[in-house]
Amino acid sequence: MTFAAFSLRSFAVAATFATVAASASALTLPTESLQANSVQAFSEKALKQNKLLGIEVTPLGNATATATTGAYNLPVTSISVNSSLKVTSGAAVGSALEISRLNDDLVKVGITLANFKINFETHQVLADVTPFGGVTVPQQAVYTFNEATPLNLKYKFPLTITGTQLLDKLFLTPAGIAALTSALELPEFAPDLLVKTDFGTINIDVKVGTRKAVSTEPYVPAN
Repeated sequence: MTFAAFSLRSFAVAATFATVAASASALTLPTESLQANSVQAFSEKALKQNKLLGIEVTPLGNATATATTGAYNLPVTSISVNSSLKVTSGAAVGSALEISRLNDDLVKVGITLANFKINFETHQVLADVTPFGGVTVPQQAVYTFNEATPLNLKYKFPLTITGTQLLDKLFLTPAGIAALTSALELPEFAPDLLVKTDFGTINIDVKVGTRKAVSTEPYVPAN
């Protein structure tokens, strides 16, 4: 994208953002070209549990591993705000995490979580859930979370958006537990273990600056 094109687009988005407070409708801000990231970091307990069960996590699509073991960067592709300029959701379209293990027959089984969305109104992390060789369940609630720190986006004309937030106490939903247990062919004791596990944190960081635009095409597993 050229500087001129980006400036024109920035002005258009900024103008919309500046007037949304007077509107009854919500606004979705594209952030695929901005320095906007969310990092999911699995807790030590979750990492030990994964090792116990032979589970591996592989980033796919836009997602990448960070320098920290068990932490993955999921670029934020859009942020939605309501008419009061309160953030209602954020999306990481194009990012995916493959969760897999070898079953008793040494066959690789697993599940892919993709196209994440954080819903701040329901305090849930949603994703497209696809068991290996199975049918995708779109935008299934996978985790619940706690807002350890509030997300207060700071906005300055023409298009300077900054903000940070930490989400903690990531716990699997009943649907998330059922999906993982089935797809990973986990032992009978696994659901009781999963329901008690705090899976870690999600750190959201929106900085001043641009980046090469990440893909906004939804990630679709090959299997």
